[in-house]
Amino acid sequence: GLSAAIKIRQLAIENNLPDLSVCVVEKGSEVGAHILSGAVLEPRAINELFPNWKEEGAPLNVPVTEDKTFFLMSADKSQEAPHWMVPKTMHNDGNYVISLGNVVRWLGTKAEELEVSIFPGFAASEILYHEDGSVKGIQTGDMGIGKDGEPTHNFTPGYELHAKYTIFAEGCRGHLGKRLIAKYNLDKDADPQHYGIGIKELWEIDPAKHKAGLVMHGSGWP
Repeated sequence: GLSAAIKIRQLAIENNLPDLSVCVVEKGSEVGAHILSGAVLEPRAINELFPNWKEEGAPLNVPVTEDKTFFLMSADKSQEAPHWMVPKTMHNDGNYVISLGNVVRWLGTKAEELEVSIFPGFAASEILYHEDGSVKGIQTGDMGIGKDGEPTHNFTPGYELHAKYTIFAEGCRGHLGKRLIAKYNLDKDADPQHYGIGIKELWEIDPAKHKAGLVMHGSGWP
């Protein structure tokens, strides 16, 4: 969502449309609040969005220096695969080890510099439609709802945000995205989507064993 907002504003400025308004509705209390993942980033997209991202201080500080792939046979036994056997898609030459939350926060500052309006703390809860069935915008969720589902003394109804164009950037299985897919039959003649569960672990290790830029892949046990 932030990348789309940034690109739209960049294009608006390039095409002498400086008054084109773009806003981002962010459910987290701040940009990046719900982004917990570490990641290995292939930088092609950020190269296109900000060719001078290094000079602008993007938090891509740890280039990948080495890949290792292991087949795990037990709790204490593994076999390293030779580099030539590892699929090219698992080679990370030119990529960066990042905190995705830090990158998203940086993108938030760049979006604000381009005068993108960011509304943190508001979750899109409903889709609004024109009479012809096209998307009109979204409504944010009500605030000040008690545990019993009833309004409390500080109740504030959700806001309606109308736009010429609404981009839904919820990621996979977004609750509004599922409604749009069903309403417009967007999955007709399409292969079903597949999902996996990701688990983030934080390991404390001997500093002597830490190697910045090392990416390790594992498969097999357990």
